[in-house]
Amino acid sequence: MVSGVSEIESAKNRKVLLGIGCWVQGLRCFPLMGVSFFLKDGLKVDPSTLQILQSSSNLPMVAKPFYGLISDSFYIFGQHRVPYIAIGAFLQAISWIAIAILRTSSISFFSITIYLILGNLGASIVEVANDAIVAETAKQSTSSKNSKPSSSGQLQSFVWMASSIGGVLGNLIGGIAITNFSPQTMFLVYGILLGFQFLITLFIRESSLNLPRSQSHIGFRKQFSELLIALKKPEILYSILWFSLSYAVIPALTGTMFYYQTQHLKIESSLLGFSKVCGQAAMLLWGVVYNRHLKSISSRKLISAVQISMAVFMLSDLLFVNGFYRKMGLPDSIYVVVFSGLLEVLYFFKILPFTVLMAQLCPPGCEGSIMAFVMSAIALAFIVNGYLGVALASYVGVTGDDFSGLPKALLIQAVCTLLPLFWTSYIPEDVKSETKRKEN
Repeated sequence: MVSGVSEIESAKNRKVLLGIGCWVQGLRCFPLMGVSFFLKDGLKVDPSTLQILQSSSNLPMVAKPFYGLISDSFYIFGQHRVPYIAIGAFLQAISWIAIAILRTSSISFFSITIYLILGNLGASIVEVANDAIVAETAKQSTSSKNSKPSSSGQLQSFVWMASSIGGVLGNLIGGIAITNFSPQTMFLVYGILLGFQFLITLFIRESSLNLPRSQSHIGFRKQFSELLIALKKPEILYSILWFSLSYAVIPALTGTMFYYQTQHLKIESSLLGFSKVCGQAAMLLWGVVYNRHLKSISSRKLISAVQISMAVFMLSDLLFVNGFYRKMGLPDSIYVVVFSGLLEVLYFFKILPFTVLMAQLCPPGCEGSIMAFVMSAIALAFIVNGYLGVALASYVGVTGDDFSGLPKALLIQAVCTLLPLFWTSYIPEDVKSETKRKEN
């Protein structure tokens, strides 16, 4: 231990820090919903432009390994996790408050892209620090003689659920707020909330978390070298490559579906918000079910099952667009609320078992940089599939007013989703699966 703080007290402090941080990050869907409507109704952009902005604003997420290396190598006032959470919260607050106080006439597509990039820079720094704390704690639990087997993945499930609760609340309030307030009011509220997170973080000392400090003077160059050594391990490199490609090869049609639901089907914003609430509730339920019943199952099997489920729901969207459910008497609004909301979050279901697996494979001392590299690869994959989605929509001739090519696009999307299943052998068996097999 690094201080006189008991393990029970340090575990409580970690949950407070991570719980607040992940809850606020999960709440980002609240202002992001406002961004979608602001771009569509305020700046009058088309679906492809909307999706290009959404993808491009995620560019700071790609640099997560760099932030991880910095947090692993450089301490600020004797701390190397908590200060970075504070910095990230501050950058996000500045970004959202700036967008909120500017007049609509002075906001251009370029300026809002810059502000969103700044906000995502702050969000990525926070996520890197949070992921590193989770990985370090998981590593300590695995190596501790007094730790219980059931503790594996417990903190991952906790932060997952905290983020999901934030997502549920953000989407629920966002769907109502967008019909009663301007998007800039939503930006201001979230910016103020980030300011409170920044102040709370300032009062938390890292010594109360009992995190390891053996790497405090290792240096950036040495830390980078250790990251490269870790990435040369086949079980780490191949699994990250497969996982990122499993997202990258799926053309995203989020912007197109948003316009299809709001422009063509005339779905109310409150219903879209409730749809996202259902999705976030499913994520929360997934965290609970995984923590209680699925931790003993191979991560490879869980990830593959989620991948198949994604393809099934995409085919269901194809039937929906073709009017199949409408002919059966199911209203469009019900399908959008339940099934579309669930498909949107299915993309993220496989992240939980994968992060648990990576925490087991991650070498001691570079938890921050390895987990950051994983999140960076995922962010890059989402940027790639966002651009692929724009190209696919253009190929099938989908525009803001013409959705006749959408069924073909959805079919291609479902086929692309199944492709990674042919290479699931690149995902290594996790520790719990190998131990169980040896016992048998």
